Amino acid sequence: MNRREFVLTILALTAWPRAAVTQQSTPVIGFLSSASPAEYKIRVTAFHQGLKETGYIEGQNVTIEYRWAEGDNSRLRMLATELVNRQVAVLVAGGGTPAALIAKAATTTIPVVFAVAVDLVEAGLVPNLNKPGGNLTGISNLNLQMGPKKLEVVRELLPAATDVGVLVNPSSPTISDAFVRELQPAAKSMGMQLHVLYASKDDELEHAFSELSRRKLNALVVGPDVFFNTHTEKIAALSLRYAVPTVYNYRPFVAAGGLVTYGSDETEYYRLAGIYTGRILRGDKPGDLPVQQSTKVQLIINLKTAKTLGIAVPLSLLGRADEVID
Repeated sequence: MNRREFVLTILALTAWPRAAVTQQSTPVIGFLSSASPAEYKIRVTAFHQGLKETGYIEGQNVTIEYRWAEGDNSRLRMLATELVNRQVAVLVAGGGTPAALIAKAATTTIPVVFAVAVDLVEAGLVPNLNKPGGNLTGISNLNLQMGPKKLEVVRELLPAATDVGVLVNPSSPTISDAFVRELQPAAKSMGMQLHVLYASKDDELEHAFSELSRRKLNALVVGPDVFFNTHTEKIAALSLRYAVPTVYNYRPFVAAGGLVTYGSDETEYYRLAGIYTGRILRGDKPGDLPVQQSTKVQLIINLKTAKTLGIAVPLSLLGRADEVID
């Protein structure tokens, strides 16, 4: 070996440990969701944006391991255990209330960031919103509180509506029961009768809409739930097939042919979840980060669907819309 080869060999050997340390020091985020990657593409993009705002970019200085339950909440515990055993730096419960509750049960040491709509204290996720303490914090949205507003939209679209269906997921009682409770006083004040319909599987969606038709309900309000978010196209198609005016939670439903969306901006609260995750990676303690509420909401109307259903959307509603799809 000549002198030049010897020097290069020494340099390579001394550089290797440093490279290995750098690689090992890259933090790993665990992203746990009840949904599927296709349905959560918009939210994941927003989460990445929040991370970027705190200086983290996937593939450059942070790694993200995703676990998708594909709409089957029974898989969440196993997936959460995988991420905890991986010893991720932060566990992001990005799949609504079921994922958040499973993440809380899975670890008391790894920081957890959640994005949910439920009453956090009542659900037992945190003892206090301003000072959550422990290893959990996150973002809440307004989809639970928006229930009565959805009924107001029904009243504007269908002034004579008296019987309204509410679609909820029985496998997520924490959020579904709370949503129905929010609706009941508003429905009573408007002279409406609520009819609760249940679905947590594909075939149950078909049955729910069949039951809705059998009861001759005037309209439908879809409750906030990850299962429904992973079936946007199917639910929108069923709403059209059964000719039932339906109010949803997020834009993808209306983009798929649904009538009206009135709910939280999904990109906003996942961006905030990304920011909190980045702050924890930088050293902030989750227990010291107050739970944030994403207050940005969207009213989106599909005029083409309204015409198909024979509904004349009032100008007062169109004037308040954030977006109108022709």
